[in-house]
Amino acid sequence: MGMSGGGRHGGLSSEINVTPLVDVMLVLLIIFMVTAPMLNAAVDLTLPQGGVTKVEDSEGKLILRINSDRKLELGTTPIKWTELFDKLSTNAKLQKEHELYLEAHKDLPYGVIMVAMSIAKEAGAVKLQMVADPATGKAPLEEWDQAPPAPAGPQGSKSPK
Repeated sequence: MGMSGGGRHGGLSSEINVTPLVDVMLVLLIIFMVTAPMLNAAVDLTLPQGGVTKVEDSEGKLILRINSDRKLELGTTPIKWTELFDKLSTNAKLQKEHELYLEAHKDLPYGVIMVAMSIAKEAGAVKLQMVADPATGKAPLEEWDQAPPAPAGPQGSKSPK
């Protein structure tokens, strides 16, 4: 057996018998392989509802606002789209901090916002942060589900012949 005499002179064998160790390891491996997929079940959590906290800044943040009629305001100063690059590239706060907050009306097309973001990036804005209005509440998801689908493809393009 395991501890019975071995060797030339009938003494004890100093070799380790690894067969029982391998057997135990294989059994544990099979147990973990069977039970691991069962552990991926979802856990129901009730998370606390947190409110939006307002971050106060004594120096003020540089905010670019785009109104519903596509008018621009940098801080509280109205500016034109053609002046946007010049105003941003010469703004000391933007050039120092490289941070701009963008506040856009919720009904604006995304393309308008992307134009403002690309101009701001070219003018030196590295951190571009979107400002959300917590007073608007939840989005009208039911209305969005019932809205007619947008036409596919670019508008005014001709179909291939």
